[in-house]
Amino acid sequence: MKIALVSEHASPLATLGGVDAGGQNVHVAGLARALAERGHEVTVYTRHDSDEQPSRVGMAPGVTVEHVPAGPARPVGRDRLLPYMGQFGGYLERRWAADPPDVVHAHYWMSGIAAHVAARGVGLPVVQTFHALGSVKRRYLGSEDPSPSGRIRMEAALGRAAAAVIATASDEVAELGRLGVSRHSISVVPCGTDLERFRPEGPTHPRADRPRLICVGRPVERKGVDTVVRALRRVPDAELLVVGGPPPGELEASAEIRRLRAVAREVGVADRVEFVGGVGRGTVASLLRSADVAVSVPWYEPFGLVVVEAMACGTPVVASAVGGHLDTIVDNTTGVLVPPRDPMVLARRIRSLLADPLRRAAFGVAGADRAGCRYSWDRVVGETLSVYERVQPEKRGKVAAAGGAA
Repeated sequence: MKIALVSEHASPLATLGGVDAGGQNVHVAGLARALAERGHEVTVYTRHDSDEQPSRVGMAPGVTVEHVPAGPARPVGRDRLLPYMGQFGGYLERRWAADPPDVVHAHYWMSGIAAHVAARGVGLPVVQTFHALGSVKRRYLGSEDPSPSGRIRMEAALGRAAAAVIATASDEVAELGRLGVSRHSISVVPCGTDLERFRPEGPTHPRADRPRLICVGRPVERKGVDTVVRALRRVPDAELLVVGGPPPGELEASAEIRRLRAVAREVGVADRVEFVGGVGRGTVASLLRSADVAVSVPWYEPFGLVVVEAMACGTPVVASAVGGHLDTIVDNTTGVLVPPRDPMVLARRIRSLLADPLRRAAFGVAGADRAGCRYSWDRVVGETLSVYERVQPEKRGKVAAAGGAA
């Protein structure tokens, strides 16, 4: 098949760790490569944000990234991109009218708007993955939610209009149902993990002779890193590595990193917290392998790729019992689930794990086995292709004809 992946703000070529560069970028890049390895021709459409970007870039054999001229040629926060989606969709419509793909897969709600603008004119099926839902974000952030007004209403319309919706976790299915999306159109397909890079064997980052905790992710408040910093006060002698954000030399440019440094000083653990900054994926794997426990306690988390990557590295995980974590972690088997925003409970669970090397080892083995069985790209791309095949116009026509004959 010729497959179009639309990812308006999350480029598969982006440097990870910034405010708007995280799991979605990794997922789109991995999905594109995995589809191409199955023999499909993949084009990823993402917004141009620099005059220096070429219009088309070969990312991997069979994968092309096309930079769409929509809005200014500079970085723009994703919550300010909505006004440019008509321009983005118009560009796609012109491209697809001349050279249509077989299926369009939109990633994130604004990508869905652009994809539907274009696909409607040329009769293409659109598969939608939201990655995060406005209804959930509004529930947890309330008035501090920076999303454009009307997001929830538009997500409901996109979900109902899509030929199929792919949810990355079972928790999302109920949310989509509340938006009026038919359960029959929803398939749960998780994000995949690069098991060649994230595995128990491999380089391990140097460490001091004391317990090590690690948090990996974008520097945004809802990731709950401040909860881990506050918990560290009750985990004597342990050190905490915080990975993500700007490059190491530019950390002070991040308001969230500055806030976390202040929290660490407030609770008296500044000498035990190291802010690593944004690093390459290979370095993330070696850092995860070096830790005794990986901690991920966001207030909400649509999927939580870092948790799966830690499990794949054989590192036991303590994570908040929210969103995708409820799927990925088998509580007290591959890791421990805790309530979000509760540093006292978090500290107690971490201390318990650090005091029990045998339990940590068992969690590590079970986690690596679960990551390998459920979150390999081979399995994820197979399930994704099954959805693509179901929405092909000729297949849908045959199904309708068979139903009418019956």
